[in-house]
Amino acid sequence: MDEGASPNAAPLLPRGCTDVICCVFLLLAIVGYVAVGIIAWTHGDPRKVIYPTDSRGEFCGQKGTKNENKPYLFYFNIVKCASPLVLLEFQCPTPQICVEKCPDRYLTYLNARSSRDFEYYKQFCVPGFKDNKGVAEVLRDGDCPAVLIPSKPLARRCFPAIHAHKGVLMVGNETTYEDGHGSRKNITDLVEGAKKANGVLEARQLAMRIFEDYTVSWYWIIIGLVIAMAMSLLFIILLRFLAGIMVWVMIIMVILVLGYGIFHCYVEYSRLRGEAGSDVSLVDLGFQTDFRVYLHLRQTWLAFMIILSILEVIIILLLIFLRKRILIAIALIKEASRAVGYVMCSLLYPLVTFFLLCLCIAYWASTAVFLSTSNEAVYKIFDDSSCSLTAKTCNPETFPSSNESRLCPNARCQFAFYGGESGYHRALLGLQIFNAFMFFWLANFVLALGQVTLAGAFASYYWALRKPDDLPAFPLFSAFGRALRYHTGSLAFGALILAIVQIIRVILEYLDQRLKAVENKFAKCLMTCLKCCFWCLEKFIKFLNRNAYIMIAIYGTNFCTSARNAFFLLMRNIIRVAVLDKVTDFLFLLGKLLIVGSVGILAFFFFTHRIRIVQDTAPPLNYYWVPILTVIVGSYLIAHGFFSVYGMCVDTLFLCFCEDLERNDGSQERPYFMSPELRDILLKGSAEEGKRAEAEE
Repeated sequence: MDEGASPNAAPLLPRGCTDVICCVFLLLAIVGYVAVGIIAWTHGDPRKVIYPTDSRGEFCGQKGTKNENKPYLFYFNIVKCASPLVLLEFQCPTPQICVEKCPDRYLTYLNARSSRDFEYYKQFCVPGFKDNKGVAEVLRDGDCPAVLIPSKPLARRCFPAIHAHKGVLMVGNETTYEDGHGSRKNITDLVEGAKKANGVLEARQLAMRIFEDYTVSWYWIIIGLVIAMAMSLLFIILLRFLAGIMVWVMIIMVILVLGYGIFHCYVEYSRLRGEAGSDVSLVDLGFQTDFRVYLHLRQTWLAFMIILSILEVIIILLLIFLRKRILIAIALIKEASRAVGYVMCSLLYPLVTFFLLCLCIAYWASTAVFLSTSNEAVYKIFDDSSCSLTAKTCNPETFPSSNESRLCPNARCQFAFYGGESGYHRALLGLQIFNAFMFFWLANFVLALGQVTLAGAFASYYWALRKPDDLPAFPLFSAFGRALRYHTGSLAFGALILAIVQIIRVILEYLDQRLKAVENKFAKCLMTCLKCCFWCLEKFIKFLNRNAYIMIAIYGTNFCTSARNAFFLLMRNIIRVAVLDKVTDFLFLLGKLLIVGSVGILAFFFFTHRIRIVQDTAPPLNYYWVPILTVIVGSYLIAHGFFSVYGMCVDTLFLCFCEDLERNDGSQERPYFMSPELRDILLKGSAEEGKRAEAEE
């Protein structure tokens, strides 16, 4: 901006398009992204993720197929799924068929054949099975399972219904089972085999229990999130009129909430004294899927109490040492409250950002699923004996009459996984990387658009000499229009730089996972250093981009010029940055903790049946921490959305304040644009900091 230009019109100066080349690149990339999505949607089949697949690669429970009424996958011998081949091929080396329902009784093929249960048994044999073979031939050819075991569906797959009765592991009402060759084995062997076969059976059970908790508590979770939204909105409104009082109330409430948490942990710690098993250490207990077990240990509550005490002490010490700076920060928050009051619709803008991010996430996720399911069915030879042709590809239609079938009489041509050898299939990894990169680019662009829009609206407030008379009629919509019309290229440029760093971090994480099995200390050290460096680089770029976007909103310069001007402006006011910007961030963090802590405590008392709302009570849950953690995380995101508007307002006003000090001197010819209250306390605080810095030198 020219030195002679009036800052009163700074945000509204006639502008030109900036970083046009980056805008063109973004549009071309979006066209390519749409093309990748169309290709993925043409070749992909998400049913491969949703529905289980039998030994012939056919879906179970899919409408329009012959297995439409057979939604569950049944394993002939689930113990064989414990084979290491499962980890390599993601398919059990045993016949699998789609069934209408899982077995509900214990029955062997030998017993069923000579009883009235044979018709029931045949529904678990391969499709088209005809009883024209001997028992040995049927079991050898894998036409029917040797034994049926009571099972329950889990993720549309039939797993043995294992439970304990008086300390004895049982399946149904049996403690032993017949292996199909006339001998009986202990059910514990089957249990261990089933656990190995699933590999993540306990994790799936945990996931199913968590899913059940969500199905019975989702409406209470929504109520908790609505309460968090109401508290956040009320807090922001009160902050508009009672900024100083609300900040101190917020500080005191955070200290009290943490204090209550420490007191509650101490009460639970004392209550468990002398109870049997409460002195077991966390290390000795190990990992348990039922997290409620940990709440019966004294060591758990002691750890919680120590963590909360440390957090309480840190906050109190920070408040003691930052008490004068907090007064200055409160003045800046008061000014931000006035700005937000004149641009109240800015509080709703995070909903626009949230909606656009949801679109980005939905497009990325759907494209990723279609890409990952665009492979073709690959069939391989499975044989329990030592056959040299095992794991070779085969054709299930011609396999019975092929030479491979004669060389390995006991072998089966069975669906193994989805893959392919064409050029498209070889390019899938690159397409997935491009999909992830475009997601980062577009998501960062959406966030940048929100930051420039809010910064433009609040800058219009600051540079209005007569507030609010000089404000535009619709400052938020005007800023949004300017950002899209003139600065799409600049936003794309900043988002591109950040996306490149983020995709590099993703690749480093992938390589780190692949190198975990390598015992090379130098490689691990190098990988750790690279991950740390790129993490720091990402944080720095985010900080620089945020301030560059503010300068773009104010002056309309391109990204590089704005980033350079913002960086040097902050460096020239580094003391004020440390005093004001970070202290206000700390105060906003306390506000988020207050809202999250209040809603979290309310959720804890409700879901643990310690309070009731009217006549309703909390539903019975497997893990009461599931809805509590969901409410806590959701409350933080909601509070962060509201406070992010205030944060952007404070950053914009702070940068405008620094620019105002350098451009003007308070005279009638060059008056300050800041409010008198803000000028008095900020200039006074800055003078005190300057004197202190000179004394230290």
